[in-house]
Amino acid sequence: MSEIRTDVPLVEMRDIYKSFGSVDVLKGVNFVVNRPEIIGLLGDNGAGKSTLIKILTGVHTPTRGQIFFEGRPVQINSPHAARELGIETVYQDLALVPLISIARNFWLGQELTRQIGPFRVLNHREMSERTREALADIGIRIRSADEPVGSLSGGERQSIAIGRAVYFGKKLLILDEPTSALSVKQTGEVLKYTLAAKERGLSVIFITHNIAHVHEIADRFTIIRGGRKIGDFRKEDVTEMEVAHMVMTGEVPKRLQLEPADA
Repeated sequence: MSEIRTDVPLVEMRDIYKSFGSVDVLKGVNFVVNRPEIIGLLGDNGAGKSTLIKILTGVHTPTRGQIFFEGRPVQINSPHAARELGIETVYQDLALVPLISIARNFWLGQELTRQIGPFRVLNHREMSERTREALADIGIRIRSADEPVGSLSGGERQSIAIGRAVYFGKKLLILDEPTSALSVKQTGEVLKYTLAAKERGLSVIFITHNIAHVHEIADRFTIIRGGRKIGDFRKEDVTEMEVAHMVMTGEVPKRLQLEPADA
């Protein structure tokens, strides 16, 4: 097993440009994720944050720029390549199948099997037991791993997706609007499990329009507006109101211009 390097960022995206035809969506964005930390990636609609994440996850190829992962230059040319590096993305639709069980969703694409005569069949009992244990290990309690995902609340579904990323040893977890349309209680659960993921060594990129939610758990904020990065700001250096003002206007308070956070 290779030694984990803590002297370099987990992810470094340098001078990223992306154009679609004549439209410049990203204009020289630098984006860094250290290990382990929770980054709030913020910006209004059309700011470019979704495009930046799609480049990091292999959906789009940058027009110009370089990505480094654990200090090594990488070409992420597909979502499969991103997953191979240890990048897991939990989208708003969660990529869960409502009609099958929690355990089947947890092991989707990596199912456990057992030999019966000349055939290999799914080992449902082993998958159920290991799913329940894995989720309990980060504080997620479920009634039964054999219960269909469609019977779970939105918050519970988010917790399954987060727990899956932790269990399979991912290094970077990207949460795309994870608290949208959730109740206050369910939102609290998702925030708790996000912190648990960080405690297990994962870095997290938390993309949201709800600044109050991300301000509660983030270590740092990266704000993008009009395809350019406004700046990086440590939570202890900036208030929730200042973050909201920068997202809406792109104006950095003078006191933060004098003492910018490390990019």
